[in-house]
Amino acid sequence: MEVEGEVLQFEDYFPSMMEGLGAEGFMEELCQGFHLLMDVEKGLITFESLRRSTWQLGLQEMGDDELVWMLSEGDLDGDGALNQTEFCILMLRLSPGLMEGPKQYWMEDMYT
Repeated sequence: MEVEGEVLQFEDYFPSMMEGLGAEGFMEELCQGFHLLMDVEKGLITFESLRRSTWQLGLQEMGDDELVWMLSEGDLDGDGALNQTEFCILMLRLSPGLMEGPKQYWMEDMYT
């Protein structure tokens, strides 16, 4: 992700979270993250709710075009917003560390 000529790099904490919390606990954390970012009245993450959240997350430098990109990356149904499922899928897609190593660990944990 680029912000005013600088590339922001995010450290992927998801694999260590998965290891510490287990798959169910990790998914609960993702759901809590969704609720922090969503528009309470709509039950979705909208551009406006994401814009408001950038200050809380310390990402106020992010431009509107980057926020639109984030929404469009996860918007599977084309409504311009993210529901909880779309958000969780997007977060998992953005974490290459979860797909490295024994992939079945967290899948098995989810179903046991």
